[in-house]
Amino acid sequence: MAGSNSNNNMSTMESMRKWVIDHKLRAVGSLWLTGVGSSIAYNWSQPNMKPSVKIIHARLHAQALTLAALAGAALVEYYDHHHTEAGSSVKQYANQLFSADAPARKD
Repeated sequence: MAGSNSNNNMSTMESMRKWVIDHKLRAVGSLWLTGVGSSIAYNWSQPNMKPSVKIIHARLHAQALTLAALAGAALVEYYDHHHTEAGSSVKQYANQLFSADAPARKD
């Protein structure tokens, strides 16, 4: 039974990784929006700050969270590129874009 639970966790992690690979901007945007909302909620509970300072703190927290999310998306892309057989979707798109069989573009 323990092996079944382990396989279920791996498939859940694999499906989450695949979703992040397919929806990088949506994942980063969702994390940013959650970070801003959470930070505003936390800062609003602090009675000794002006509202403008609370908003500035929420924005700074969200920026840090966004940078962390972008770094995480870059790590996922790096892992996908170097540790999967198919390679990165970016590499596949580049091959399609720069292939010799591609029709000439009119400028």
